[in-house]
Amino acid sequence: MHSTLIQKTQLDTLGKGLGFVPLDSTFTNSASLGWSILNEDVSLPVAVLRQSRIEHNLVWMKQFIDRYGVELAPHGKTTMSPELFQMQLSHGAWGITLATASQTQAAAAHGIPRIIMANQLVGKGNMAIIARLQQADPNFYFCCIVDSAANADALGQYFSEHQQKLKILLEYGVEGGRTGIRNLEQEKAVLDAIARWPHALSLVGVELYEGVLSEEQAIRQLLQHVLARTQALALQNKFDEPRVILSGAGSAWFDVVAEEFGGKSLATNQTLQVILRPGCYLTHDVGVYLNAEKRIQASNPVAREMGRSLLPALQLWAYVQAVPESNRAIIALGKRDAAFDAGLPITSLHYRPGNGQTPQTAPSDWTITAMMDQHAFMSIPTGADIKVGDMLAFDISHPCLTFDKWRQVLLVDEQYQVTGAVQTLF
Repeated sequence: MHSTLIQKTQLDTLGKGLGFVPLDSTFTNSASLGWSILNEDVSLPVAVLRQSRIEHNLVWMKQFIDRYGVELAPHGKTTMSPELFQMQLSHGAWGITLATASQTQAAAAHGIPRIIMANQLVGKGNMAIIARLQQADPNFYFCCIVDSAANADALGQYFSEHQQKLKILLEYGVEGGRTGIRNLEQEKAVLDAIARWPHALSLVGVELYEGVLSEEQAIRQLLQHVLARTQALALQNKFDEPRVILSGAGSAWFDVVAEEFGGKSLATNQTLQVILRPGCYLTHDVGVYLNAEKRIQASNPVAREMGRSLLPALQLWAYVQAVPESNRAIIALGKRDAAFDAGLPITSLHYRPGNGQTPQTAPSDWTITAMMDQHAFMSIPTGADIKVGDMLAFDISHPCLTFDKWRQVLLVDEQYQVTGAVQTLF
């Protein structure tokens, strides 16, 4: 199913970041268009993925999870790209994690066979989406999380009325955090509610999101607590399947989750299936996740042994639009194009079309200081060698909030020749 849809999906001729698009152009034949970023075949600004770095990151994460004996369901909300999902599955991912029913529907339409919705399924409209997916394909694997008796009862009633069974994970959280069960009283209430719907709800495991905490000791304490509760619930025969899912790990602390959960077992005849959910490893960044990667390299023995770690793969290219003052350049790139919540874009490369040179490392004092919808303000020293029409490449922090600004992203080689394109379904 997925290959047919992707092969038939046409490039959006009205979208940004493309060159001239013949009417029959699809995402799968986009490499044949012969575009080059440096030859100005493509309208800027443009978002690009450096293909060799994507491939490196895929291989790196596959080796990491294999070393710990855990599985991977990367969070798809980062990219919402079916082509990138397929790359992740082909490099050993067990499934894909998503955040909403509509995201689940988009992924399932492109052939993703197993989905964890790391969120509560609330409301009949959202439940209807999942019920339709399960009805259409009996082999479709879906589970979501619950942390309240109210939600468990609502799910039980809906899926009972539709004569379906829904797989669920019990979510644990912390005081002051986001969602998740805080104490044993809440845990009992949720378990009692699940038990009221034996023909509609199937408890298949446990989930948490450690990223609401910022200190490693507190994160390890939460992980140890959730592991202990999982083992206790297994002894109480609360889980319905022979493989009990234990899932955690955003993009910043996946190494700690692997250390705490990897290699653990249950004192029953059931198997513990540890599933990590980092999403940003695929493209990495030069901001929040670069800082996390430095911590991982310094403290995690497996990462150190593996050597060269994750590489930033997502870049934005834009033109210098104006140089109105001696110490200021205006770049044709704005909040509609790049994330700005976790740091402004960082100037990476400078290229002057037509001068015969390759892109040069941009001076470190060419600094984005502010952004508007379609403009970025860049501070430059007086006398800087920069002109209107120059091309600049920018690295970013927090890929999630860059991908959602693009309906299509180009794949490029190290010479910035376009080798393909991927769509996003936000």
